[in-house]
Amino acid sequence: MFSPDLLSACRTALVDCLALRPDERVAIITDEPCRIIGGAIFHVAREIAKETFLVEITPRRTHGEEPPREVAELMTTMDVVLCPTSKSMTHTSAKRNAQARGVRIATLPGVTEDMMVRCMNSDYNRIAERTNKLGDLLEKTKTVRVTSPLGTDLVMPIEGRKAIRSHGLFRERGQGGNLPTGEAFVAPLEEQSHGLVVIDGSMAGIGILVEPLRIMIRNGYAREITGGADAKRLIDLLAIHGPLSRNLAEFGIGTNERAKITGVILEDEKVLGTVHVAFGDNVTMGGSVKVESHLDGLITSPTVWFDDRMIMKDGALLV
Repeated sequence: MFSPDLLSACRTALVDCLALRPDERVAIITDEPCRIIGGAIFHVAREIAKETFLVEITPRRTHGEEPPREVAELMTTMDVVLCPTSKSMTHTSAKRNAQARGVRIATLPGVTEDMMVRCMNSDYNRIAERTNKLGDLLEKTKTVRVTSPLGTDLVMPIEGRKAIRSHGLFRERGQGGNLPTGEAFVAPLEEQSHGLVVIDGSMAGIGILVEPLRIMIRNGYAREITGGADAKRLIDLLAIHGPLSRNLAEFGIGTNERAKITGVILEDEKVLGTVHVAFGDNVTMGGSVKVESHLDGLITSPTVWFDDRMIMKDGALLV
């Protein structure tokens, strides 16, 4: 039923990344679009864990929308949880609450079999080294500036914010993040970022863009969004959960050399040589804006400064 390569990738996720043990309880939360991946993870997990649960929920409307209350409660009682779902559960209270109870969690929003097989065979020790180095630099930085050939010129103050190092090794109590993964990211200070961001790679909730999205940021919020039909789609997505969905929530840098742009933001934002910004909830990464929406957008060929130090030029990482 499941290909050997997919089962091998699932075993890597469970054993190498999450360190699942025979005495532990694991839950897989999935939905219809990601049912095959959820089933494959369950198939492998039940050979390892003491107890294994497979739960399918109705797909959420947007990335960051909460799962049903019953599922959120189940998550807090597990040792390990994996969430291969079509809409991201990364920035939800359900995930945060489970981690606070010591649960190890991997979220796999929009994951496909091709992505799972290809990216879970990355060298995660090498990804961890690169990701940790960028995280260390972010925490020493007061201001990030990003430019791009299409016109991006965005300034984001981050002084005092803790960088998140999503390197794929979630082996200790309460650790969690995306799989497949590879990014270092941070929450810019609320209401302080300004400038123009041109998203030209892909956008969560939309996929690969027909034309670039031009988003004007003032006082930390997306004030003007242009770019044809995709701009209208983004405006409609942001309207579902209200004005806080326009908060500039995240700046991140991809660190996975095997990731490629596919239109699924889970993988796209991990592509080495790209950066991304996100709008909406930033509580998961240490910010103060809580809203049931978190939408990432990818910028290709960026040039990036950490204060006065250029760390990336036209998509080439310099550190």
